[in-house]
Amino acid sequence: MRTETVIRALDDLTRLRIMRLLSHMDLAVGEVAQVLGQSQPRVSRHISILCDCGLVERRREGSWTFLRNTLPPTSGSGFDAAVAGLLCSAEDNDAEFAARCAEDRRHLSAIRSTREKNAAEYFARHADEWDRLSTLLCPGEQVEARLSEALEDAPLGRLLDIGTGTGRIAHLLANSTEHIVGLDRSPEMLRVARSRLQALPSGEWELIQADFGALPFADASFDTVVMHQVLHYASEPALPVAEAARVCRPGGRIAVVDLDAHEREELREQHAHARLGFTDEQIADWFRASGLEPRRPIAMPGQGLTTKIWIAYRAAENGRSHSHATGAAV
Repeated sequence: MRTETVIRALDDLTRLRIMRLLSHMDLAVGEVAQVLGQSQPRVSRHISILCDCGLVERRREGSWTFLRNTLPPTSGSGFDAAVAGLLCSAEDNDAEFAARCAEDRRHLSAIRSTREKNAAEYFARHADEWDRLSTLLCPGEQVEARLSEALEDAPLGRLLDIGTGTGRIAHLLANSTEHIVGLDRSPEMLRVARSRLQALPSGEWELIQADFGALPFADASFDTVVMHQVLHYASEPALPVAEAARVCRPGGRIAVVDLDAHEREELREQHAHARLGFTDEQIADWFRASGLEPRRPIAMPGQGLTTKIWIAYRAAENGRSHSHATGAAV
């Protein structure tokens, strides 16, 4: 009986502290051990108990394992929401426990600082190659502003950011979403994204390591799907487009931000681009093959390369396309 296993799991001070920590941010197993001042094997045993009863879930990112609190907001209903409320009120009613939790939270600032330092070092290592590419493109701020504007015609709802990279787009749109999921294949990029997003409320976002050709989500899981400067890494771009369409809900939309077709072969070797941009016809064909209705592309020329935003809508359940879509279909 799950009620009994949950109550037993929470009958331990260390596990109570872990649950309170994870209510503030996702943490790696080693980070939890660092905050608690306990050995990693000992902390891992406690975490296994919490995972076995469904209070915590593990997510593998390369050689790291991150932990996430699975409890819903305390304002919800049902057993899990009641448990979340109990954990929250424990600090209000137990001064000693509250002091211990406050001390644990102070240690989180060191975790955040370490993540930010590692992110800065990663950017420093790759700054030269990124700077060379950025000189050819429309400034990122302009592209992001146009993307935000293009998505204003309807609520973002649950949003999936495929190829989240540094988490910049996820961070840009997070305040307008119900919940945002950032997905990337690279554990190093996910650690950079985690540094960027860690100040946001923990229950409003999550990061997942996976490939864009095999999304680990059920059909119709998201209202909005964004693929920002990631499709050109696909050797068969139709596959990630089809996967994005699969997880898009009826009435939802997909936004692909990428390069217009070009002939700069050096991007294959210098930046691992599998495709040298895309034509409007290619993108529209992939959208339609996936059951989406494309809209007119938005072009933003740079100093040598043009960035485009392609948006398409999935028909609503009544068979009609999105009523507020801007621009004619292409």
